[in-house]
Amino acid sequence: MNYSEAVREITEVIPDFENELTKTMPQNSYSVIRTFTERIKNMVRQNDRNILFKSIQKMDKIYTNGDLALKNAIEGVFIYSLDNFTAFCSGEYRKVIFSHMSKELQQTYSRQIYNHGI
Repeated sequence: MNYSEAVREITEVIPDFENELTKTMPQNSYSVIRTFTERIKNMVRQNDRNILFKSIQKMDKIYTNGDLALKNAIEGVFIYSLDNFTAFCSGEYRKVIFSHMSKELQQTYSRQIYNHGI
């Protein structure tokens, strides 16, 4: 899956996503994942759990089926910013968010967080 296919996948969950993305130049794997991550961050803040959990599952699908550029973008943008946008959540809400992530993304998160600065 390349970034164009990822946009179609995300649009299934967030219908206006493609319109939002057209404001971003240039369009590439990083801009797609950065924009999707911003939307997820807003869902966390607004406690919009239904679309949030579908979005996290979609991020998993993109990570699993995506090309190397998408995987790198997810690791460099989404995984890296998870702590930032879950920091002010209750411990319970944070656990619920993480429970909707695949084991693979959770392991990637753990590897990135615990290897940081080594």
